[in-house]
Amino acid sequence: MRLTIALALLAAVAPLAAQQTQPNAAPSDVPTRSFTGADLFGLSIAADPQISPDGKTIVYVRRSGDVMTDRMQSSLWLIDVASGRQTPFAAQGSSPRWSPDGSRIAYAAPDGDGSQLFVRTPGSGTAARVTSFPGDPQALAWSPDGTRLAYIARVAGEPAKLGKAPAKPEGAKWAEPLQVIDRITYRADGPGYIKPGRDHLFVVAADGGASRQLTYGAFDDDGPLSWTPDSRQIVFAAIRGPEADRQVMNSDVIAVDVASGALRQLTTRDGPDGRPQVSPDGSRIAWLGFDDKRRSYENTQLSVGDRDAANPRSLTASLDRGIEDARWAADGRSLYASYDDHAVRRIARIGLDGRVTPLVDNVQGGGIDRPYTGGDFSVSRTGTIAYTGGDASAPADVWVWSGGKARRLTQLNAVNLGAKALAPVRRIAVTAPDGRPIDAWLATPAGRQPGQRVPLILEIHGGPNTAYGPSFASDAQLYAAAGYAVLWTNPRGSTSYGAEFANLIDKNYPSADYDDLIAAVDAAIADGTADPNNLFVTGGSGGGVLTAWIVGKTDRFKAAATQKPVINWVSEALTMDNTLFTSRYWFTKLPWEDPMSYWNRSPLSLVGNVKTPTLVVVGADDYRTPVSESEQYYAALQIRGVPTALVKVPGASHGGFTARPSQSAAKASAITAWFDRYRVPAGQ
Repeated sequence: MRLTIALALLAAVAPLAAQQTQPNAAPSDVPTRSFTGADLFGLSIAADPQISPDGKTIVYVRRSGDVMTDRMQSSLWLIDVASGRQTPFAAQGSSPRWSPDGSRIAYAAPDGDGSQLFVRTPGSGTAARVTSFPGDPQALAWSPDGTRLAYIARVAGEPAKLGKAPAKPEGAKWAEPLQVIDRITYRADGPGYIKPGRDHLFVVAADGGASRQLTYGAFDDDGPLSWTPDSRQIVFAAIRGPEADRQVMNSDVIAVDVASGALRQLTTRDGPDGRPQVSPDGSRIAWLGFDDKRRSYENTQLSVGDRDAANPRSLTASLDRGIEDARWAADGRSLYASYDDHAVRRIARIGLDGRVTPLVDNVQGGGIDRPYTGGDFSVSRTGTIAYTGGDASAPADVWVWSGGKARRLTQLNAVNLGAKALAPVRRIAVTAPDGRPIDAWLATPAGRQPGQRVPLILEIHGGPNTAYGPSFASDAQLYAAAGYAVLWTNPRGSTSYGAEFANLIDKNYPSADYDDLIAAVDAAIADGTADPNNLFVTGGSGGGVLTAWIVGKTDRFKAAATQKPVINWVSEALTMDNTLFTSRYWFTKLPWEDPMSYWNRSPLSLVGNVKTPTLVVVGADDYRTPVSESEQYYAALQIRGVPTALVKVPGASHGGFTARPSQSAAKASAITAWFDRYRVPAGQ
């Protein structure tokens, strides 16, 4: 605890000290043009834009920083597509969905200790609560006749028991009862240790009343949900069967009869099938999935089958890209789908013959701190597309595509970021040692003069099967404001370049991805931007793995910050939340069958080579790459006498590492302070 506090103080004081050494530093009461940690509270990002059936109005989620609660708060806003005029709809809310006739909007909003479903007519001042269920509703879907809403919610269960404690006297204050765990997957990143219970499907009348549970059993059902046009059945995805808890990626598409609750399993292959969508006329079902070949990566394909999913065929087998989401066109002759291609999320129309017609190429969204690909979209009956998009200059806004043209409807950060001198972002050319082209981007400090060399931070993405792109990233802006150029890249193993490129590291990670990263650094030096005497490296999750791997392979970097890394693959495989995953997909054998394979790919095996001062950063509630991984590395570096410090982010999970603005700002500041400690003055 003292170490964490000390580092936080160091992070806060270091920028101030730097200002005090400058003879012309501005007074503290003068607004700064630099992007600062406090600016994170002023950022907003658009998400989940839902366009009305007639294509005239969009309701979307606006996530904005709240300085008083230190959280991103979600509100709902309406946009008139023709004029772009915005009006507030709900002060709090998420998952908005239009009724089939476009007269009402259903959404989830906080109510008491959890969330409930509400329905409201646009233009009215009041909303009707339609549920009073203890579980938070998810995957909301209207019935086509507009009379009912379907959703997924948690049904509490009884905890496992083993033995019996003595009877407690009345009024006695005893310890908590024993916690008995008997599930193979017993904790999840974010929620933590899994409470007894399962996720199941419910329906409720759109004007309120008692909810009715449709699915039961020791299984978790998953959305999104899709009704058949006659409003008699709902299709969803789940892993069911006697060995359900021992399956990792083997969900199937299932149909439930709303009247009787009878279930029919529609798909059976070995592999994940999910996100089913019934065609407008009910004659077909589309879904996403792939045949599981036990490789680290497979392209998620868009498949279409008959109404019962018979005669399935992939529409995107020749596309060689992973499909993220899909929606039927109103005529049922094609689907709109999103996918990442060369680090850019796109939307295309895909015909039933497999023909792909690209439409939109600037989809963005999902996060703020790092430049991952992402974004959401929806389609009206008229074919107008609402989506989140933008570029590296700001977090995602709401855009609309119609008639072959894209139009920006919001500028959520124009006022705040318009007063800031942001780091410009540009693409640089990188060639790997084996001749492969590697995508990379470089953000440089605002005001940098042409030809001026500056310290460089290599920022490595996680996954490793994910992708960075030319998107806004608050971490990059904060680093650049501190005087660093920031380099991010998509080494082999990254997605959006096809299955072959992603699987170059299958059962071999880390490996030649290291060479791609070093080639990118060399390109930034050759570009005239990076000071070769001031190189730094950081990254989170899979990027944390590669950061620790890099400092075990080379002494080129002045300092490093490995964030939420895997350090020892044996311990990670046995302590991560998804217990069965690592040994099944990233290795060919179990840890005790071939321990040296795990050890040879563990950064801990190289710790004897490390001389680089290395900061270790992790969320205190991380169950994906557990805290014990970071603590192993910190201990090893301390034993060796390598300069190090351990920073824990209180209450933060792996996925929620930067969910609270103050912690996101403090984490970036701590890393900058660590690098500043080892930064060489220019010219030395």
